[in-house]
Amino acid sequence: MTIQTETSVSAPAMTYSKTRGLVANLSAFMKQRKMGLNDFIQKLATSSYSCKHTEVDSILTLTPPQDPELMTTNSSPPPSPSQQINLGPSSNPTAKPSDFNFLKVIGKGSFGKVLLARHRGDDKFYAVKVLQKKAILKKKEEKHIMSERNVLLKNVKHPFLVGLHFSFQTADKLYFVLDYINGGELFYHLQRERCFLEPRARFYAAEIASALGYLHSLNIVYRDLKPENILLDSQGHIILTDFGLCKENIEPNGTTSTFCGTPEYLAPEVLHKQPYDRTVDWWCLGAVLYEMLYGLPPFYSRNTAEMYDNILNKPLQLKPNISNAARHLLEGLLQKDRTKRLGCTDDFNEIKNHMFFSPINWDDLNAKKLTPPFNPNVTGPNDLRHFDPEFTDEPVPSSIGCSPDSALVTASISDAAEAFLGFSYAPNMDSYL
Repeated sequence: MTIQTETSVSAPAMTYSKTRGLVANLSAFMKQRKMGLNDFIQKLATSSYSCKHTEVDSILTLTPPQDPELMTTNSSPPPSPSQQINLGPSSNPTAKPSDFNFLKVIGKGSFGKVLLARHRGDDKFYAVKVLQKKAILKKKEEKHIMSERNVLLKNVKHPFLVGLHFSFQTADKLYFVLDYINGGELFYHLQRERCFLEPRARFYAAEIASALGYLHSLNIVYRDLKPENILLDSQGHIILTDFGLCKENIEPNGTTSTFCGTPEYLAPEVLHKQPYDRTVDWWCLGAVLYEMLYGLPPFYSRNTAEMYDNILNKPLQLKPNISNAARHLLEGLLQKDRTKRLGCTDDFNEIKNHMFFSPINWDDLNAKKLTPPFNPNVTGPNDLRHFDPEFTDEPVPSSIGCSPDSALVTASISDAAEAFLGFSYAPNMDSYL
C-alpha cells in the first residue's frame, strides 16, 4: 500500500515505527470492514474487552429486530435447493441472461456478484447485479432486496444516484441492470492516497449530501453510507450505490429502530437500540468526511468492542490540520445526541447552508457544472484500472449468462414462491433501447 500524506498543512515527518503502526492500523481496518455485521457482532461477543463495558454488553443482547439484518439463525428451515419459486407474471418477459455478454466480475456481495456486461441489442455497457434467490431466502433478506429495487426505481431524477435501467429474473436468480460506473470506489482512492485535501473532500461531501437530501425528500433513509458504497464516475463525480439497507416511508419526524449498518459508521442512537431518524445519515456523512480528511473513521479502534465504546462515550477529537469551518461541520454532524445534530431541524438545508460549503454553488453542483477535483482518466468502458483485481481476476461463472432448464421450473406455491413477485421492471420502451 502506498501511504501519501495529503493534508491542508504540512505534516510532521513520519518515523519508521509510526509508519509501520499506521500501515498496520489501516490494514486491520480494511480487513475488518469487509466482514458482515453478523460476523462483526460474533467477533465482538468473543472479545474479553467487551466484558468491561455495559453498553457493549447491552448491544450483544439485542432483541430480534423487525427486519432481519442481525438474525444469525432462522426460525424456520431454509428453503431446500430443489424448492422452486413461482415468480408470477413479469413486466419484462422478453429479458433474459443471454441478452448480455458478461465480460468481467467487478464486485461481490453476500448474495451474488456485479458484472460488467454488454447488451447484445444496443452494444451498451451495464453493471449487472446478479443475486442468488436461494441465498437471499436462506438469510430472509427478500424484503431488503425488494426495498433496494423500489429505491432504485426512484433514483432516475438525481445525478448522484446510480440508475436502474431494468430488472428481470430467472427461476434461481435476480438481475439488476444498472448504470456502469468505472471511476472506482471512494474507498479504493482513499486506500491509495490515505486522505484528501479539504477542497476535494468538500466537493465529494457536497455531492453525497445532495444525494442524501434527495432520498430524504422521498422519505427514504439510506442507513449505510460508507466509502465502499460511494463510486466515482468516469469524470470524477460521486455516484451513490447499494440501497439494500434503505428504509422507506420515514416521514420528516418519523423514526425506525432496526439495528443495521456498517460497524465503523453506526450512530450512537443505533448502538443504544433507540429509535432513530434521518439524522442517522448525517452522522454517517460526518464519519465519511472525517475519514476523507484524516484517513480513518472517527472513533476507530482495531479492538472492535473498544470502537463501539468510543462511539458511545469518547468525545470527538479533531487534530489541528483542518479549517475552522471543517471542524465546526464535523462537530455538528458527529453530535452524539441526535436531537442536537446538524440536520435535526431542517434536514439537508442545514447542511447545505453550513459555512464549510460556502464555496459550493449548489445549482451548478447538481447540474454537474463544477469540475471534479480528481479525474479517474479512464479510457473507456473496458478500462478497469480502478477495480480491485480481487474481483476482475476472477473468472465469470458460466451460469451467470444462462437460464436454468425449464424442466426444473415448477409451479409450487409457498411463502417463498411469493417472495419476489413484482420484482421485474421495465421502463417505457421509448426511453430505453
